[in-house]
Amino acid sequence: MKRLTYAMIGGAAGSFIGPIHRMAIRMDDLADLAAGCFSRDAKANAAAAETCGLPSDRVYTSWQDLLATEKGKVDFISICTPNDSHYAIAKAALEAGFDVMCEKPLSITLAEAEELGKLAKRKRRMLGIPFTYSGFPMVKCARELIAKGELGKIDKIVLEYQQGSFRKIDFSKPLDKRNAWKMDPARSGNSCVVADIGVHGFHLIEYVSGLEVTSLLADLSSYAPGNRLDDDASILMRLSSPVRTGRIRGSNKSKNPFLSVPKASMVVSKVATGEENGVRLRVYGDRASLFWNQEAPNYLSVKYPFAPERIFKRNAPYMAETSSASKRASRIPAGHHEGFIEGFANIYDEFCAAVRDRQRHDFPGAHEGIRTMRFVEAALASNAQGNTWVEV
Repeated sequence: MKRLTYAMIGGAAGSFIGPIHRMAIRMDDLADLAAGCFSRDAKANAAAAETCGLPSDRVYTSWQDLLATEKGKVDFISICTPNDSHYAIAKAALEAGFDVMCEKPLSITLAEAEELGKLAKRKRRMLGIPFTYSGFPMVKCARELIAKGELGKIDKIVLEYQQGSFRKIDFSKPLDKRNAWKMDPARSGNSCVVADIGVHGFHLIEYVSGLEVTSLLADLSSYAPGNRLDDDASILMRLSSPVRTGRIRGSNKSKNPFLSVPKASMVVSKVATGEENGVRLRVYGDRASLFWNQEAPNYLSVKYPFAPERIFKRNAPYMAETSSASKRASRIPAGHHEGFIEGFANIYDEFCAAVRDRQRHDFPGAHEGIRTMRFVEAALASNAQGNTWVEV
């Protein structure tokens, strides 16, 4: 198996996500960090390079110099910068012939995301976005159970992503460094909570269900003092409906005004006091329902109306038959906890496989990046129009 090399842009000391990328890539020893431009601050850049063990001639003071010098030397670029620079760096990297893994959101506008998608296709380059939760083994199990029809036809999805990270004891003090830029429109774009964690929820809904959101109604709020962007959102969604018996379920040919397409509701917040990282997914079908909780990620509950509840456990002996994707995504024996970094690593494993064999694998890519930006812009438009339904 070819061992890959990569360069990282962003991710110096003080960054949450940069070290996560590096740990995830190291987990299965599929790629080596060969070059970097970690920060615009010279001291922070040098410190990160020393921590990563890079020689001075592979450390750059600008990402432009890195791309120009490392062209043909490394296999892919990992972008771990704030939102406002994603588009420019990803575009330049793709144009230079690099494969790219770019932090979410892919860009700060839909037009930019669509341009990057077209560019990646034209250049025949891999473009990945680490929507982490789709890398969890039991999320993959949920996806396969739904695809196999275990839940029947899907009627309703409920997604929570609740954080309390913007709640502070002393509101006279600014947000910590990791969060402050997320409330700066010049750096994060026109949305905070929807673009930062709402995109994870949106991707989970579509990834697990196999359906696509067609329209939404969003109510965005800003509760924490001093916040300039949304820190809380409640969103209703209508999803594409599978074809059954020759027509789309819920079409206007029906005389029943309540017969409807599948729907989803999503609540995302950074001001959910006391919450840590409460990602909770519920999917209701006409035969069964399922529940997955990111804070107890190794278990998936499936409930039936007239049968006992089943608890699927990560890497249990039956998982190979239940969900081959879940089995492949598990590393250690059942009963030992796998979580965020392992899920992140699963996405990088699939991305690295695609870089090697030039075939599409199971990782979020340009399509998902564009879909999530459609979601962000639709949510902003719905809220601005007085909470009306907007197409996605």
